[in-house]
Amino acid sequence: MIMSIKPKIIKGGIHVDDRGSMRFINDFKLDEIKRFYFIKHPDISVIRAWQGHKVEKKLFYPISGSFLIAWVEIDNFDNPSMNLPSDSYILNSTNNEVLTIPGGYANGLMALEPNSEVMVLSDFDLKESIKEKNRYPSEWWFDWKTINKGY
Repeated sequence: MIMSIKPKIIKGGIHVDDRGSMRFINDFKLDEIKRFYFIKHPDISVIRAWQGHKVEKKLFYPISGSFLIAWVEIDNFDNPSMNLPSDSYILNSTNNEVLTIPGGYANGLMALEPNSEVMVLSDFDLKESIKEKNRYPSEWWFDWKTINKGY
C-alpha cells in the first residue's frame, strides 16, 4: 500500500517576557479534531505499541518530558508483513512540536523520562476509532529496548 500522506512535524514557538512564557503552534489547525486524551507514563519501561488505524489520523503533542514515537506504514491490516520499515521521532515538551501520523500507519510510544505526558488528538470519535483500530505486538518492526539505550 503506497500512501500519499506521510507523518510530519508541525513546529511551534515560545514567547517569553516578564509575564512568563507562552507556547504556540500557529500552523496547527484544529478543524479536523474530534477528541483528545492524555497518556502519562510513570517510568520509562512502558511501551505502548502498536495501534494501527486504516483511516484515523493521530497527532501527538508532549505536555511534559519526552517520548519516542515510532510508526510503520501497514501494507495489509489483516496480515501485515513482518519486514516493514519503521521510523521514529523524539518529541520533547521543550521543543514545542506536534507529530502527525495519518491513517494507514501503526504507531507506538515510550516515555524517555519518568512522568512524561503526551496529549493525543484524533480526527475520529471514539466509536469510529474502535471500529477500525488494529493492535499488533510491541516487538514487531522496532527494537524498543535497544532504541531506549541509544537516546
